[in-house]
Amino acid sequence: MESVLWYKQPADIRREWVNALPVGNGRMGAMVFGGTETERIQLNEDSVWSGGFRKRHNLFARAALDKIRTLLKKGEVNAAEDLSRYALSGTPEYERAYQNLGEIQIKFQNMPEDITEYDRRLSLEDAIATVSFKAGGYRYTREVFASAPADVIAIKLATDNPAGLSFDTRLLRPRLCENTGTLGNDRVYVSGVNGGPDGIAFNMQMTGQAEGGSIEAIGAYLVFSKVQSAVLYITAATSFRFDNHMGECERILQEAKAKTYAHHREAHIRDYQTLESRVSFTLNTPASNLPTDQRLRKVQEGHTDHGLMALYFRFGRYLLISCSRPGTLPANLQGIWCDSFLPPWDSKYTININTQMNYWPAEITNLSECHAPLFDHIRRMHPHGTETARVMYGARGFMAHHNTDIWGDTAPQDTWIKGTYWVLGAAWLCLHIWEHYEYTLDESFLLANYDLIKDACLFFVDFLIENKRGELVISPSVSPENCYVLGDKIGILCEGCTMDGQILHELFIAYEGASRVLNRDSDFAKTISDMRSKLPSTKIGKSGGIMEWLEDWDDAEPGHRHMSHLFALFPGNEISPETTPALAEAARQTLRLRLESGGGHTGWSRAWIINFWARLGDGNEAYNHLHALLGHSTLPNLFDNHPPFQIDGNFGGTAAIAHMLLQSTADTVYLLKALPDVWPSGAVTGLCAKGGLVFDITWEGGKLKNARVKAKKAYTGKIVYDGVAKPICLIEGDELNLL
Repeated sequence: MESVLWYKQPADIRREWVNALPVGNGRMGAMVFGGTETERIQLNEDSVWSGGFRKRHNLFARAALDKIRTLLKKGEVNAAEDLSRYALSGTPEYERAYQNLGEIQIKFQNMPEDITEYDRRLSLEDAIATVSFKAGGYRYTREVFASAPADVIAIKLATDNPAGLSFDTRLLRPRLCENTGTLGNDRVYVSGVNGGPDGIAFNMQMTGQAEGGSIEAIGAYLVFSKVQSAVLYITAATSFRFDNHMGECERILQEAKAKTYAHHREAHIRDYQTLESRVSFTLNTPASNLPTDQRLRKVQEGHTDHGLMALYFRFGRYLLISCSRPGTLPANLQGIWCDSFLPPWDSKYTININTQMNYWPAEITNLSECHAPLFDHIRRMHPHGTETARVMYGARGFMAHHNTDIWGDTAPQDTWIKGTYWVLGAAWLCLHIWEHYEYTLDESFLLANYDLIKDACLFFVDFLIENKRGELVISPSVSPENCYVLGDKIGILCEGCTMDGQILHELFIAYEGASRVLNRDSDFAKTISDMRSKLPSTKIGKSGGIMEWLEDWDDAEPGHRHMSHLFALFPGNEISPETTPALAEAARQTLRLRLESGGGHTGWSRAWIINFWARLGDGNEAYNHLHALLGHSTLPNLFDNHPPFQIDGNFGGTAAIAHMLLQSTADTVYLLKALPDVWPSGAVTGLCAKGGLVFDITWEGGKLKNARVKAKKAYTGKIVYDGVAKPICLIEGDELNLL
């Protein structure tokens, strides 16, 4: 199994941030550039955001809601949109933004200019970034890793040059920095406050150790002279978590220095591999001897590289382990890696697909613990979401719009008709709670989060209205982030759309299931079941595809990146070739039409498309779009390119590869349902299925050779391969060879 990203040159320390290599421990992240005369390591901490919480509810919303609904009923769509901008937008309109923490700068003295044998790597086996080169005939090496056990970024620099290594290093934050300096003779710091006196205060500190030579703190620098090796430990903390965040940094660094670098390295690898080693994926293809960027360039030129696809899958799991650990904040639009103070879309949580896509690989690729920060964040959103429901809409329950931030803000973001006034953010997020239960069958987890699913349903008990056909619909609504042709005008707001009914169908089923499992609130579950029967059904339109709206309007943007009306195909479960063949064929037609019109032009959208084709059982189409994802929407360090960098495509692509090999419902597992012809032989171990199952699968000549299943819980269901179903009944702990 390929395990290394490697390059023959440094990343440009001034411009090419997306050539740097990411490390992370969930809470802290770093981008390693690998310079020779000067090294830059850019830093992030997950709670460095632009300010504190603000109540942004528009107090005109409740009074305006009925007027907006009336305008939509009368077909006065543009007037309804104007009133929504006035009365439904947040005040102020923007949530908080994720931000760059700062960077480490290392400047080497007297480094010879004749650099040879340069090698820059990121090992996915041990989560360590390395740099190695010769200068003046001597070897210089560098290691960087983000330790979760020690809660530090650790850097080791060494040389075999008898004259040693001399360099200075400092922490730098180019703006929004209030204090910097030394703390004792071996520690420097930077501190500040984002967003005024009620904002988020931060502190980052760096300390050093040296073997041979000397170390001295001067001004804001640590100065190392003629050392054979040196170790730097960096940590950061904010007032979001700690009242005494400066003291917390000091405690972490004192504990780090009390143990050896070798101890931290070993503990880091052991901790990381407890998660990473659970899954392997290999395709029987010759190993490449080309650097990663050259391999990617050849794919962009049309060549195939199945090994790079396997590496991409492993890199996706690496990224999730590195940016989403229990106790940290969830992965945002850039995971944890952000070099800007004004990042694209504020690098926050866009919850009309992007945040959810970040967690598509969590359960199936055996990283269930990495899902936990998302659940914690839904809990953080809950009190704000209940207030938003009450203040803006006069409703009970819990809701959110299409964005949230570090504080769990649920008020509308932006004044953008295509996205802002969508009310299904909390509903979609709560489906992840049910998904986690379906994979783990953890009833204590379900009980702890039951109220979130129930309150997400309760909001719609109050908010849904009947349309002229007697269907329960959301009004006003949008189909993110698309618009339709309405005569000689363009419409955006509507009385319900296809995605609304599909998400609510899944949410209501999830609640009904949770109610049964926990034996709670049977009367309310009956109310939800009755409401589910009145939701609009998914319909086939004049084009032969799935209708995006409840009326058969034409798309204003036929190649739009969002394919919201296919939610029921994936990540939903309502459409499948096995249970709804007519709708599955209509979904195929929808994909054809979208793609013919230029769809899939953003990284995350292309990743979603791969999952669609996998769910439809078309491995060759899934492969074609995986190839396109690498060829058109992947950056030199394998980050996803929207453009710009956005991590959801990495996670969506990783999940898609897993779904090409294994899919599951509550009582059925499909093996190799979307195996492409060009992957005739391979193996995958450790993939998870719903019902608490773990699978190891091998195939040869395009046919299943062996499948071994382990049951974490008792299971009764069937395994389907090549159209043949095999019933199985397992008790907890059973392991069974299926062939």
